[in-house]
Amino acid sequence: MSNNNVWLVTGASRGLGIDIVQSALAAGHSVVATGRSAAKVSAAVGEHENLLTVALDVTDPAAAESAVQAAAERFGRIDVLVNNAGNFYAGYFENISPEQMSAQMDTNFFGPLNVTRAVLPVMREQRSGQVITITSAAGLMGQEFTAAYAASKFALEGWMEALHYDLAPFGISTMAVEPGFFRTELLVEGSSTIWPALEITDYAERTTQTIEAWKGMNGLQGGDPKKLAQALVTLSDSGQLPLRFLAGEDVMAGVEQNLATIQSQINAHRELSASLSYDS
Repeated sequence: MSNNNVWLVTGASRGLGIDIVQSALAAGHSVVATGRSAAKVSAAVGEHENLLTVALDVTDPAAAESAVQAAAERFGRIDVLVNNAGNFYAGYFENISPEQMSAQMDTNFFGPLNVTRAVLPVMREQRSGQVITITSAAGLMGQEFTAAYAASKFALEGWMEALHYDLAPFGISTMAVEPGFFRTELLVEGSSTIWPALEITDYAERTTQTIEAWKGMNGLQGGDPKKLAQALVTLSDSGQLPLRFLAGEDVMAGVEQNLATIQSQINAHRELSASLSYDS
């Protein structure tokens, strides 16, 4: 990658998005920083000669097209896309309304698809580029109280894995980033986190306990988002993106435990297959 790439970052008005924009600028890159309000993005990330702020609701395909056009008009190219915008509809599956489930998928899954679809013609013409998508540990491991969120992030993981094969012939690389618990705004009530809309007595006590526990966790997460942002810039600049980047000791430990469980299940399945003899 060159010393002055053009980055397009979604969800840049808060949390990790701010840190990614500032880290890319500090490394000498140009950045198109987007969010639902361009004014809020400007207020969050500050002013810079190599910065363009653009209003972008990722659920609106036309807005994605407009943002890409603005980026091309200002900088002439797009080298790195970071799909960072997202939110968290927390709750047990039965407590999450159909409308909330749809909204979760619209933002966390279809949002990145909209923006990537708008950016790819530019990258294909260049025959170069990077698509970096922030997923989550919840995209690799299902957890309690994350039915909607995990569904959206698992979908992103599958899409990104397949996208790698689609884009490699054009010189475009991909990377899915799976953060564990970082001190971002993900657990900020009313900002990134939305509690379940439906009340079911069987879930009431567990819901109350989980919400209180997560409220108490906010701001105390182990991961430093500034360091994660710097790591992403370093990986991008190297030109050698891994297909996946596990970010945080907690997610690494969780994946290792999950893999051990899967291996145990595979071994059990082999024994069962041998006893049933259904393979030809």
